[in-house]
Amino acid sequence: MIHLRKENPGDLWAVEALYDLCFAPGRTALSSYRLREDVPPVAELSTVAVDEGGIIGGAIRYWPVHVGTHPALLLGPIAVHPTRQGEGLGAALIRDSLARAADLGWHRVMLVGDAPYYARFGFDKLEGVEMPPPTNPDRVLGHELTEGAWQGVTGEVIRWIDGPASQP
Repeated sequence: MIHLRKENPGDLWAVEALYDLCFAPGRTALSSYRLREDVPPVAELSTVAVDEGGIIGGAIRYWPVHVGTHPALLLGPIAVHPTRQGEGLGAALIRDSLARAADLGWHRVMLVGDAPYYARFGFDKLEGVEMPPPTNPDRVLGHELTEGAWQGVTGEVIRWIDGPASQP
């Protein structure tokens, strides 16, 4: 049986190995990683899916960013071990973490991904939100944790410039 729990410091290398397995070690060259440099993930939302033997089968992280002057969460990476895919772990990680993000007072979440997959979680294409190049604008998606949270929010996505991002 799998359960979800907060990622802890002892999980770091297992989670990084999972991300390397699912996305290849060159994943850190992606433009979204420039937004994560020298910024810690939001610890309250970094979650792992663990089996009864303590093996991590999935992981999700969120990073604080600004869209113009508006705080937002950047979802990702999310990964499920190839041997655990098809069990609903990715969906469970997304749904659980989005609910906790809302409980923590965050208003908006964004990601770079496939619209047909993420639409079932309430993500839609964002207009006027510019990820660092070379990101395909059709893959920049947003989800409102509070109604109207993306209304009028446009601009460049930049690294978090405030202190720790435990609260928006």
